[in-house]
Amino acid sequence: MSTDALTRRPSVTEPTRASRPAADHHRRRHGRRNGLVVTGSVLKWVYLGIGLVVALVPFVWMVSGSFRSEADLFGHPASLFPTSITLHGYEGVWQQLPFLRLLLNSLVFTVVTTVLTLLFDSMCAYALARMRFVGRNIAFVLVIATLMVPFQVTLIPVFVELFHLGWLNTYQGLIIPRATSAFGIFLFRQFFIDIPPELDEAARIDGAGHWRIYWQVILPLAKPAIATVAVLNGMALWNDLLWPLVVSTSNDMLTLPAGLTLFGGAHVTDHAVLLAGAVISLLPIALGFFFAQKYFVAGVATSGLK
Repeated sequence: MSTDALTRRPSVTEPTRASRPAADHHRRRHGRRNGLVVTGSVLKWVYLGIGLVVALVPFVWMVSGSFRSEADLFGHPASLFPTSITLHGYEGVWQQLPFLRLLLNSLVFTVVTTVLTLLFDSMCAYALARMRFVGRNIAFVLVIATLMVPFQVTLIPVFVELFHLGWLNTYQGLIIPRATSAFGIFLFRQFFIDIPPELDEAARIDGAGHWRIYWQVILPLAKPAIATVAVLNGMALWNDLLWPLVVSTSNDMLTLPAGLTLFGGAHVTDHAVLLAGAVISLLPIALGFFFAQKYFVAGVATSGLK
């Protein structure tokens, strides 16, 4: 090969003129893509920050208001921090209310009703998800249809029934009418359907019946669903105001949210005491959600509520 041919051959280490525009275009596209990724990440954190502020400001104001005086609350209502700290609100909760009795009523009502709800809802959901019988789908549709009926519609008939049974101002009157939940049945059923049916067949080979399969096979695998129903129902029951006010005409049977209404008068309302009571009533729910949040998120993600 001649020397002229060697000098005319393009170098393999240097890009040709045709490849340079393509490389530049690729670099520009890569740079734009990186810029879009960074912009999207920044906007995501901005949106999350705005949502966090909007969600936390009411709670911060509530906790701050529980340490403020009436003059400070009305003098600086938009302030998030007290000008002077006082324990008047927390002292009023203990001195002006039978607080321990209200707390006991709330705990009994919430815990016992939640346990009964978990038991009855999971049993009904097991029958709808794992057992074959005539009318199973119709029964499930009827259960779901009750979700469209507001609780207030059945309030008067249930109250009349409790009156004739003599269950007003009693724990059974508070608990029994709230011991089942159509939403809990739906959530448990959706979770049970995803459990492999081969586990049932293996248990039946070992001689297990429906009760043993439900108790020893299905429920141990349903911890996320159990935590989800427990958290949602527990929050709703703990914060329930209408039902305890209807069933309980005596102050000794009121729950904590209903008992806090005693501070709301026609002319005078002790707002610091109300806020202090709200803060105290919020703590058990916050602690319960904190310890059950892992199972709660898993239950929501795997039970058809995506």
